[in-house]
Amino acid sequence: MSVTVAHSLDDALASLAASPTATVLAGGTDLMVELNMGHRRTDAVICVNRVRELRSWRHDPAAGTLHIGAALTYAELMHEPLAGFAPALAQAARTVGSPQIRNAATIGGNIGTASPAGDGLPVLAALDAVVHLASSGGRRDVPFAEFATGPKRTVMQPGELITGVTIPVLEGFQGYSKVGVRNAMVIATASACLAIDVPGRSVRLALGSVGPVILRAPGAEAIVVAAVDFEAGTIPADAVVEFGAAAGAAARPIDDHRSTAEYRRRAIEVLAKRLLSRAFQVDPGRTASTSGANS
Repeated sequence: MSVTVAHSLDDALASLAASPTATVLAGGTDLMVELNMGHRRTDAVICVNRVRELRSWRHDPAAGTLHIGAALTYAELMHEPLAGFAPALAQAARTVGSPQIRNAATIGGNIGTASPAGDGLPVLAALDAVVHLASSGGRRDVPFAEFATGPKRTVMQPGELITGVTIPVLEGFQGYSKVGVRNAMVIATASACLAIDVPGRSVRLALGSVGPVILRAPGAEAIVVAAVDFEAGTIPADAVVEFGAAAGAAARPIDDHRSTAEYRRRAIEVLAKRLLSRAFQVDPGRTASTSGANS
């Protein structure tokens, strides 16, 4: 097996151009498990965790965006200042594996693996992230919603490298939650991210581990937009119930060794309602049909 250690983005892209089917290694938290279990073989590895361009981040106040380099670790995303720009991503980062894994696992690796159970991915979906790809032939940007085509399948072409991801810096509540078979170091049985943009009057809900890719729940989002009072920060109690039901209906779960489809759907309903109840004060005295307060 040949191993190349890239020290710049140009080095990495040149190595990929010479060996388009080489395996890109950053943290290796997924790759090493697959290699050790014999589920994957590779003849060439290109290490990118020393590439400065992939280890950086940039906040653009004018555009209201945050660019995160692909080789930033989840341990780094947990702490300020990054946690202040993307609170839900910091919450998701805290649920990733053990401290050792969080110090090695990268956001680019999580994106590239494209597992529906990836903890950071519902957050990126809820934030309408843009994934940046580069090759020796050029660069392109892919909306996160279009990046994964199935479990561990993406639109990436041979020779392409994930260089980073850009997300908006929203003004409003962000939250991530998941359930699993134990309290720590667990793959999500079901997960959800809720992100509120108060100035834009938008609500974003993304679901993980309940479909072949990360799912959005536009029906559930519309229920909140129609019922919430953004100025007062309140929402009718019955809208919370409707929101949970719509979130569960948007899920496309399956039965597998970790859970049943029925449990996953119910878990999504509960997670969605909990997140919404944290985002807004629930008003039991109003109903969604009479509130008329979405201004």
